[in-house]
Amino acid sequence: MAELLEIHTYPVKGEPGRDLQDAVVALEGLEGDRRKKAPVHVVAAGERGTDTRANLVVSLPPAELAQAIGTHLRVGDVDLAVTGTARDCPGVYADVAAPGRVRVGDRVSAGQGPA
Repeated sequence: MAELLEIHTYPVKGEPGRDLQDAVVALEGLEGDRRKKAPVHVVAAGERGTDTRANLVVSLPPAELAQAIGTHLRVGDVDLAVTGTARDCPGVYADVAAPGRVRVGDRVSAGQGPA
């Protein structure tokens, strides 16, 4: 079973992010995060580098996360529509199909249809 390992927000561009244990995910993205190219950036733990600025770090294998493009990723109470690969960094971008709350340790499932 895959799970949510880390949650991060980046309120100010270029400055260090905040590490969270839980977060509210609205249609615009994580509460307290600045708006960027997509509401949510998700990365597999195996691809996370020291400079990766993803919101959610998951224990899915990188290939399985990449295969989720065009489908939905379920993270706790939240349904994410995976829209494509992140441009200059590992991971994928996602829109929020169903808002809710995420917590470190939440179950993650990939390749789902809409909730």
